[in-house]
Amino acid sequence: MEAQFERRKEELLEECRVPVDLYEQVLPRLVEFMEPFVTSFCRSEQREHARTFVQGLLSNLERKNVESIAYRFGQERLPLQWFVGYSEWDDQPLRQELVRQVSTQLGDPEGVLVFDPSAFPKSGKESVGVARQWCGRLGKIENCQVGIYLGYVSRQEQTLVDMRLYLPKEWTQDKARCRKAGVPKDRLRHRTRHQLCLEMLAEHGGRLPHAWIAGDDELGRPYAFRRDLQALSERYLLAVPSNTLIRDLDAAEPVYSGHGRPPQRPWQRVDKWVAALPAEAWTKIEVRDGEKGPLIVEVVKRRVVGRAPKGKVGHAEVLVVIRYRDRDQQQIVKTDYYLSNAAAQTPLLEFARVAKAEHRIEECLQRSKSEAGLADYEVRHWNGWHHHQTLALLATWFLVTETQRGKKINPCHHAPADSRGHRPHPLSGQRLRRPGPYPTRTRNPTRPQPTRTLVPLETT
Repeated sequence: MEAQFERRKEELLEECRVPVDLYEQVLPRLVEFMEPFVTSFCRSEQREHARTFVQGLLSNLERKNVESIAYRFGQERLPLQWFVGYSEWDDQPLRQELVRQVSTQLGDPEGVLVFDPSAFPKSGKESVGVARQWCGRLGKIENCQVGIYLGYVSRQEQTLVDMRLYLPKEWTQDKARCRKAGVPKDRLRHRTRHQLCLEMLAEHGGRLPHAWIAGDDELGRPYAFRRDLQALSERYLLAVPSNTLIRDLDAAEPVYSGHGRPPQRPWQRVDKWVAALPAEAWTKIEVRDGEKGPLIVEVVKRRVVGRAPKGKVGHAEVLVVIRYRDRDQQQIVKTDYYLSNAAAQTPLLEFARVAKAEHRIEECLQRSKSEAGLADYEVRHWNGWHHHQTLALLATWFLVTETQRGKKINPCHHAPADSRGHRPHPLSGQRLRRPGPYPTRTRNPTRPQPTRTLVPLETT
């Protein structure tokens, strides 16, 4: 086994060369960035492990797991593996500091808190929380773990701030399995996905200034989440599936014959309701969204009630439908459906802004997976999952701070955006390592890469 690791080590070291000048430019900012977070560790080796691991997550390693990161930075594999996978250090103070910094640097009274579940396909049955459940990444029910993420979107930037691991009932009902995976006793009670969202909202909602709650259709589908947010006086815009049933409160009431029970407005699927709308019902909104110029979206809103469990009628809501047309062919390429408890008089522009916030957190999650190693963990234990995720959130926040720094250095730069349109992280395209003891190779200087800044969808 050790011989195998040695061969793997040699392969990794071959990838680990980086110009010293790049290292000297980026690393001091990362070291300074990490200082407020590592103060929560009592031992110096823990602080060093945390710095090394975040540095590895920001490197250009193909797989940003413990093994690869340890070999890249010339450290022993087992101590770093223990630190991430099993050690008892508390990750919550790091996320609390993260929230504090995000609130200070990005805080916006019109900010949006976005909840977004994300699945991680896994084989086997030993990884904590793994089960056959919906995997959006694969578009089907598959063996996977599901994390519920909290993101924050301001008019400046967006980032991830917290997460929860969803434990299916088959896990919480199997105490022995939970003990083996290190699940704390206070986590053995089953919590739905929307209950995990409410838990994060209770912890951080008062610290992150916001005007809206947003989320995808996994969270908008259950009426209970919308009901609970309504009870908390939180204004929400939640995506819902196309088969969601609604009653149109603005439609004419059915004629009552005078006999029997008065007729009710019929229940309709939102997609069927939209299909029956005349062309003049839609309002076109122009948004700035990239290199090809203004993007035109079409929006419609209507007062409705949704269907609650057991055939009951829910509270009054606003149905918001946003559809996107192909820029060239003008064909409808996507239609999104939302329910909101906002006032019916809320401008369509505001609904479009909040809907975009949800998409921006989806993009942030993808960025975190591709550039900060969010999905590259190879741990089974409860501590390991939360440790890796927490450090990946810190790495993602560092990318955001570097993006902000780039904007300040070059405020007139307006690079076009796309679904992955953001400024490359400071280590992208390069392979960072700690100087020595490995000899460096002479390389021709690489041509500087053009920067790309995420351009938020803004109404004009």
